[in-house]
Amino acid sequence: QLQASGGGLVQAGGSLRLSCAASGRTFSTYHMAWFRQAPGKERDFVCLSRSGGSTLYTDSVKGRFTISRDNAKNTVYLQMNSLKPEDTAVYYCAASSLLWSRGESAYDYWGQGTQVTVSS
Repeated sequence: QLQASGGGLVQAGGSLRLSCAASGRTFSTYHMAWFRQAPGKERDFVCLSRSGGSTLYTDSVKGRFTISRDNAKNTVYLQMNSLKPEDTAVYYCAASSLLWSRGESAYDYWGQGTQVTVSS
């Protein structure tokens, strides 16, 4: 199970840190990702952390967002800086035991989502 938290309302230019806590004893072997879904749009890939620690970001968040993980705490984080109104969305964490991918279908487990709203 995945439990996402940390969303909220922030002004443009501000920062938020999302957390996603996972249950289980094999967290370190999972590829962890963040997706987001804006109102009226499809859910999109944001970033991922491979089990080995390397990361991948979608172009629109490069240099502003940072994904990190603490395997001892079974938690993945998304630090979001310089937030823009277009970052407004429900953010979901996801876990994959086998594949890492920008596509949703690779992920076995999903968190419940946390709302991020950026005001202009």
